[in-house]
Amino acid sequence: MTEISRRQLIDSGIKSLIGLSTFSLLSLYRNRSLAATDRVITNLETQIPTLMRTKLVPGLELAIIHDGQLLWSKAFGVKNKSTRTPVNNDTIFAAASLSKPLFAYAVLKMVERGQLDLDTPLTNYTAKPYITDPRIKLITARMVLSHTTGFPNWSGDKPLTIDFTPGTKFSYSGEGYLYLQKVVEEITQQSLHEYLRNTILTPLGMSSSSYIWLPDYQSTASYGHDRQGKPTPMGKPKRASAAGSLRTTAIDYAKFLLAMMQSGSSDSPQLGESSLDEMLRSQIKINQSLDWGLGWGLEKMANENFFWHWGDLNTFKCFTLASRKSATGIVILTNSQNGLKISPQIVSQVVSGKHSLFNWRMIEY
Repeated sequence: MTEISRRQLIDSGIKSLIGLSTFSLLSLYRNRSLAATDRVITNLETQIPTLMRTKLVPGLELAIIHDGQLLWSKAFGVKNKSTRTPVNNDTIFAAASLSKPLFAYAVLKMVERGQLDLDTPLTNYTAKPYITDPRIKLITARMVLSHTTGFPNWSGDKPLTIDFTPGTKFSYSGEGYLYLQKVVEEITQQSLHEYLRNTILTPLGMSSSSYIWLPDYQSTASYGHDRQGKPTPMGKPKRASAAGSLRTTAIDYAKFLLAMMQSGSSDSPQLGESSLDEMLRSQIKINQSLDWGLGWGLEKMANENFFWHWGDLNTFKCFTLASRKSATGIVILTNSQNGLKISPQIVSQVVSGKHSLFNWRMIEY
């Protein structure tokens, strides 16, 4: 087992376990009980393999943030069900749509530096309109990051269309992110891979992460698995996609969550406090309990505000949720089409309460 500073948390006199429903790290945020924190970790160690066996999830990486620090990380299961090669904390997973919040963070950094304005039509930054529909001139970076462009999620082989007046309602769209990616590349005169590597990934210490396939991944990447557990090789993107090509580890992605909790200045890789506030401010309401910010889903539960996202690349599924107020967060990466089936149970042990976001129609279990 790989642990981060766990030796500081262990009360050697505590041997008995307390039920999973009794403790969570968020409840411990208030009482700072080190012995109880260790019980949460021990329970996760015990229960996650059982959940994985029950739902046919071959491999999983988990990282937990508590009190603004990387508290604990753990790798479970295998990279490939056929070869039985074990997952470790350096194993690369396809993060799917967890790519989007990281890209949004980079866009907000451009806004801070005066390279882009959230509310200026993106056509002002391009040599020619992205599509012929005149409503393209209404679409802004804010609309892309809050999924209000009017674009479909994916257009496939069909011509890209605008399905409703931009800015009027929520409709999740990967196509919008591809449009904004093109704008970012025109402004920076760099490929998205180069820009994110130089501006965000390397400065934040996310040394294992990339939006394109790296040679090192040949030995570190997990296979994906379908519903029945059949392994298939991970895709090897040659060009970055802001909407979904990130390859990463749970520890690396936790570094991004930590950046979300620690404000910086315009000269630093971290966003300033006002930019973070804007990123996590409701831009559009989804339903009674959920909103969308800039790049993040938002959930309010009791007195806590959470930001979250899920990822679904068919045979890779993942989830992340965090709170700036309590400086608590979780990253779950799985190599299975069944991966999201066990995420609610794992999350509930770290952040107590029933999260309505898991009932959202967009999440496919």
